[in-house]
Amino acid sequence: MFPGPDAHVQHLETEADDTPSGTGTVGDDTAASRTSANPGDIGRRVAEERRRRGLSREETARRARISPQYLAYLEEQPSDPSTATLFALAGALDTTAGSLRGGGVDRPPGQGHALLHPRLNDLDQEECRRLLSTHGVGRVAVTAPDGRPAVVPVNYEVVDDAIVFRTRPGSVPAAAAGDEVAFEVDHVDEAMSQGWSVLAVGPATTVTDPDAVRDLARRAHTEPWAGGTRDTWVSIRPTRLTGKRITPADQSARR
Repeated sequence: MFPGPDAHVQHLETEADDTPSGTGTVGDDTAASRTSANPGDIGRRVAEERRRRGLSREETARRARISPQYLAYLEEQPSDPSTATLFALAGALDTTAGSLRGGGVDRPPGQGHALLHPRLNDLDQEECRRLLSTHGVGRVAVTAPDGRPAVVPVNYEVVDDAIVFRTRPGSVPAAAAGDEVAFEVDHVDEAMSQGWSVLAVGPATTVTDPDAVRDLARRAHTEPWAGGTRDTWVSIRPTRLTGKRITPADQSARR
Protein backbone atom coordinates (compact mmCIF):
# COMPACT_ATOMS: atom_id res chain seq x y z
CA MET A 1 0.00 0.00 0.00
CA PHE A 2 1.45 3.36 -1.02
CA PRO A 3 -0.08 6.41 0.67
CA GLY A 4 -1.14 9.27 -1.58
CA PRO A 5 0.23 12.81 -1.39
CA ASP A 6 -2.20 13.73 1.41
CA ALA A 7 -1.39 10.69 3.53
CA HIS A 8 0.65 10.80 6.72
CA VAL A 9 3.93 8.91 6.63
CA GLN A 10 4.24 8.26 10.35
CA HIS A 11 7.66 8.01 12.00
CA LEU A 12 8.47 4.73 13.68
CA GLU A 13 6.67 3.82 16.87
CA THR A 14 9.40 1.19 16.83
CA GLU A 15 12.43 3.47 16.80
CA ALA A 16 15.55 1.30 17.02
CA ASP A 17 18.37 1.60 19.54
CA ASP A 18 21.21 0.78 17.11
CA THR A 19 22.50 3.81 15.19
CA PRO A 20 25.40 3.14 12.82
CA SER A 21 28.31 5.55 13.10
CA GLY A 22 30.11 4.41 9.95
CA THR A 23 30.80 6.97 7.23
CA GLY A 24 31.39 4.65 4.28
CA THR A 25 29.26 4.80 1.17
CA VAL A 26 26.11 2.71 1.43
CA GLY A 27 26.60 -0.56 -0.37
CA ASP A 28 30.39 -0.15 -0.53
CA ASP A 29 31.75 -3.09 1.45
CA THR A 30 35.31 -1.83 1.32
CA ALA A 31 34.46 1.62 2.66
CA ALA A 32 32.04 0.24 5.24
CA SER A 33 34.59 -2.26 6.52
CA ARG A 34 37.06 0.54 7.22
CA THR A 35 34.66 2.51 9.41
CA SER A 36 34.18 2.03 13.13
CA ALA A 37 30.80 0.72 14.30
CA ASN A 38 29.27 1.37 17.70
CA PRO A 39 30.45 -1.18 20.28
CA GLY A 40 28.29 -4.28 20.08
CA ASP A 41 26.45 -3.32 16.89
CA ILE A 42 28.28 -5.81 14.69
CA GLY A 43 27.75 -8.65 17.16
CA ARG A 44 24.02 -7.92 17.38
CA ARG A 45 23.69 -7.89 13.60
CA VAL A 46 25.65 -11.13 13.27
CA ALA A 47 23.45 -12.81 15.91
CA GLU A 48 20.24 -11.57 14.29
CA GLU A 49 21.33 -12.64 10.80
CA ARG A 50 22.37 -16.05 12.13
CA ARG A 51 19.03 -16.60 13.90
CA ARG A 52 17.09 -15.41 10.88
CA ARG A 53 18.81 -18.03 8.73
CA GLY A 54 18.34 -20.77 11.33
CA LEU A 55 22.08 -21.32 11.86
CA SER A 56 23.70 -22.41 15.11
CA ARG A 57 26.81 -20.70 16.40
CA GLU A 58 28.79 -23.85 15.68
CA GLU A 59 27.65 -24.01 12.04
CA THR A 60 28.23 -20.27 11.49
CA ALA A 61 31.70 -20.49 13.03
CA ARG A 62 32.53 -23.50 10.87
CA ARG A 63 31.46 -21.66 7.72
CA ALA A 64 33.46 -18.58 8.70
CA ARG A 65 36.44 -20.68 9.84
CA ILE A 66 36.55 -19.10 13.27
CA SER A 67 36.09 -20.67 16.70
CA PRO A 68 32.59 -20.90 18.22
CA GLN A 69 34.03 -19.34 21.38
CA TYR A 70 35.15 -16.25 19.47
CA LEU A 71 31.77 -15.99 17.75
CA ALA A 72 30.06 -16.16 21.15
CA TYR A 73 32.34 -13.39 22.42
CA LEU A 74 31.65 -11.29 19.33
CA GLU A 75 27.87 -11.62 19.74
CA GLU A 76 27.83 -10.96 23.48
CA GLN A 77 30.57 -8.37 24.09
CA PRO A 78 31.45 -4.99 22.55
CA SER A 79 34.06 -5.79 19.92
CA ASP A 80 35.34 -4.74 16.52
CA PRO A 81 36.47 -7.76 14.47
CA SER A 82 39.17 -7.56 11.85
CA THR A 83 38.27 -6.91 8.23
CA ALA A 84 39.14 -10.52 7.35
CA THR A 85 36.83 -11.88 10.07
CA LEU A 86 34.03 -9.51 9.05
CA PHE A 87 34.19 -10.66 5.43
CA ALA A 88 34.35 -14.30 6.53
CA LEU A 89 31.21 -13.86 8.62
CA ALA A 90 29.45 -12.02 5.80
CA GLY A 91 30.21 -14.93 3.48
CA ALA A 92 29.02 -17.47 6.04
CA LEU A 93 25.72 -15.59 6.44
CA ASP A 94 25.14 -14.83 2.74
CA THR A 95 25.21 -11.10 3.37
CA THR A 96 27.75 -8.29 3.03
CA ALA A 97 30.34 -6.77 5.33
CA GLY A 98 28.65 -3.42 4.77
CA SER A 99 25.36 -4.81 6.05
CA LEU A 100 26.99 -6.22 9.18
CA ARG A 101 28.59 -2.81 9.73
CA GLY A 102 25.16 -1.18 9.40
CA GLY A 103 25.87 0.45 6.04
CA GLY A 104 22.35 -0.21 4.80
CA VAL A 105 20.39 0.76 7.92
CA ASP A 106 18.84 3.85 6.34
CA ARG A 107 18.24 2.28 2.93
CA PRO A 108 14.73 1.05 2.06
CA PRO A 109 14.59 -2.71 1.40
CA GLY A 110 14.28 -4.04 -2.11
CA GLN A 111 17.13 -2.21 -3.86
CA GLY A 112 18.97 -5.44 -4.65
CA HIS A 113 19.19 -6.92 -8.11
CA ALA A 114 16.05 -8.52 -9.53
CA LEU A 115 16.09 -12.28 -9.97
CA LEU A 116 16.77 -13.56 -13.47
CA HIS A 117 13.87 -16.04 -13.31
CA PRO A 118 11.62 -15.06 -10.39
CA ARG A 119 8.63 -17.07 -9.22
CA LEU A 120 5.76 -15.34 -7.40
CA ASN A 121 3.71 -17.74 -5.31
CA ASP A 122 0.50 -17.31 -3.34
CA LEU A 123 0.83 -18.41 0.29
CA ASP A 124 -1.88 -20.57 1.80
CA GLN A 125 -3.59 -19.73 5.09
CA GLU A 126 -1.37 -22.04 7.14
CA GLU A 127 1.83 -20.51 5.78
CA CYS A 128 0.50 -16.98 6.28
CA ARG A 129 -0.28 -17.76 9.92
CA ARG A 130 3.13 -19.34 10.44
CA LEU A 131 4.96 -16.30 9.05
CA LEU A 132 2.71 -13.86 10.90
CA SER A 133 3.13 -15.69 14.19
CA THR A 134 6.78 -14.67 14.51
CA HIS A 135 6.56 -11.53 16.64
CA GLY A 136 8.34 -8.48 15.30
CA VAL A 137 7.49 -5.29 13.45
CA GLY A 138 4.46 -4.88 11.20
CA ARG A 139 2.60 -1.95 9.66
CA VAL A 140 -0.98 -1.05 10.43
CA ALA A 141 -2.98 1.04 7.93
CA VAL A 142 -5.50 3.28 9.69
CA THR A 143 -7.52 6.43 9.29
CA ALA A 144 -5.82 9.01 11.50
CA PRO A 145 -7.81 11.23 13.88
CA ASP A 146 -7.69 14.05 11.30
CA GLY A 147 -9.40 11.79 8.74
CA ARG A 148 -6.38 11.14 6.53
CA PRO A 149 -4.85 7.69 5.88
CA ALA A 150 -1.70 6.68 7.73
CA VAL A 151 0.58 3.64 7.76
CA VAL A 152 2.38 3.13 11.07
CA PRO A 153 5.06 0.56 12.03
CA VAL A 154 4.41 -1.11 15.40
CA ASN A 155 5.93 -3.91 17.45
CA TYR A 156 3.36 -6.71 17.51
CA GLU A 157 2.60 -10.11 19.00
CA VAL A 158 0.23 -12.88 17.94
CA VAL A 159 -1.86 -14.12 20.86
CA ASP A 160 -4.68 -16.66 20.37
CA ASP A 161 -4.80 -15.93 16.62
CA ALA A 162 -5.15 -12.18 17.23
CA ILE A 163 -2.57 -9.57 16.23
CA VAL A 164 -1.96 -7.32 19.24
CA PHE A 165 0.17 -4.23 19.76
CA ARG A 166 0.41 -1.58 22.44
CA THR A 167 0.42 2.14 22.00
CA ARG A 168 -0.63 5.37 23.70
CA PRO A 169 -4.20 6.71 23.99
CA GLY A 170 -4.93 9.24 21.27
CA SER A 171 -2.03 8.11 19.06
CA VAL A 172 -2.40 7.28 15.38
CA PRO A 173 -2.11 3.49 15.96
CA ALA A 174 -4.81 3.74 18.65
CA ALA A 175 -7.16 5.13 15.97
CA ALA A 176 -7.32 1.60 14.52
CA ALA A 177 -9.78 0.56 17.25
CA GLY A 178 -13.37 0.46 16.04
CA ASP A 179 -12.53 0.07 12.35
CA GLU A 180 -11.62 -2.66 9.91
CA VAL A 181 -7.92 -2.24 9.26
CA ALA A 182 -5.11 -3.77 7.22
CA PHE A 183 -1.96 -5.10 8.87
CA GLU A 184 1.09 -6.08 6.81
CA VAL A 185 4.27 -7.96 7.65
CA ASP A 186 7.07 -8.76 5.24
CA HIS A 187 10.65 -9.89 4.98
CA VAL A 188 13.16 -9.06 2.24
CA ASP A 189 16.43 -10.95 1.80
CA GLU A 190 18.61 -8.45 -0.04
CA ALA A 191 21.45 -10.90 -0.53
CA MET A 192 19.21 -13.41 -2.31
CA SER A 193 16.75 -10.92 -3.90
CA GLN A 194 13.77 -12.78 -2.50
CA GLY A 195 11.21 -12.42 0.26
CA TRP A 196 7.59 -12.66 1.36
CA SER A 197 4.67 -10.49 2.40
CA VAL A 198 1.55 -11.28 4.45
CA LEU A 199 -1.53 -9.05 4.64
CA ALA A 200 -4.16 -9.44 7.37
CA VAL A 201 -7.48 -7.58 7.27
CA GLY A 202 -9.99 -7.51 10.11
CA PRO A 203 -11.70 -5.49 12.82
CA ALA A 204 -9.59 -3.80 15.49
CA THR A 205 -10.68 -3.26 19.09
CA THR A 206 -9.15 -1.83 22.25
CA VAL A 207 -8.52 -4.45 24.92
CA THR A 208 -10.25 -3.13 28.05
CA ASP A 209 -10.62 -6.16 30.33
CA PRO A 210 -8.01 -5.74 33.12
CA ASP A 211 -7.23 -9.46 33.29
CA ALA A 212 -6.74 -9.61 29.53
CA VAL A 213 -4.43 -6.57 29.63
CA ARG A 214 -2.33 -8.12 32.39
CA ASP A 215 -2.13 -11.39 30.45
CA LEU A 216 -0.97 -9.60 27.29
CA ALA A 217 1.70 -7.69 29.22
CA ARG A 218 2.89 -10.93 30.80
CA ARG A 219 3.10 -12.77 27.47
CA ALA A 220 4.77 -9.95 25.54
CA HIS A 221 8.18 -10.86 24.12
CA THR A 222 9.49 -7.32 23.72
CA GLU A 223 8.90 -3.73 24.76
CA PRO A 224 7.89 -1.22 22.04
CA TRP A 225 11.08 0.16 20.55
CA ALA A 226 9.86 3.74 20.89
CA GLY A 227 9.83 3.37 24.68
CA GLY A 228 7.77 5.42 27.08
CA THR A 229 4.43 4.47 28.60
CA ARG A 230 2.41 2.49 26.08
CA ASP A 231 -0.27 0.62 27.97
CA THR A 232 -3.17 0.72 25.48
CA TRP A 233 -3.50 -2.67 23.78
CA VAL A 234 -5.16 -2.94 20.37
CA SER A 235 -6.28 -6.33 19.03
CA ILE A 236 -6.90 -7.19 15.36
CA ARG A 237 -8.88 -10.35 14.54
CA PRO A 238 -8.03 -11.24 10.91
CA THR A 239 -11.00 -12.18 8.74
CA ARG A 240 -8.89 -12.29 5.58
CA LEU A 241 -5.30 -13.47 5.33
CA THR A 242 -3.30 -13.42 2.09
CA GLY A 243 0.36 -13.58 1.20
CA LYS A 244 2.96 -13.75 -1.55
CA ARG A 245 6.48 -15.15 -1.74
CA ILE A 246 9.05 -14.41 -4.43
CA THR A 247 11.82 -16.96 -5.01
CA PRO A 248 14.12 -18.10 -7.82
CA ALA A 249 12.25 -20.30 -10.28
CA ASP A 250 14.39 -23.31 -9.37
CA GLN A 251 13.52 -23.12 -5.65
CA SER A 252 10.49 -24.47 -3.82
CA ALA A 253 7.79 -21.94 -2.96
CA ARG A 254 8.38 -22.68 0.71
CA ARG A 255 11.58 -22.25 2.69
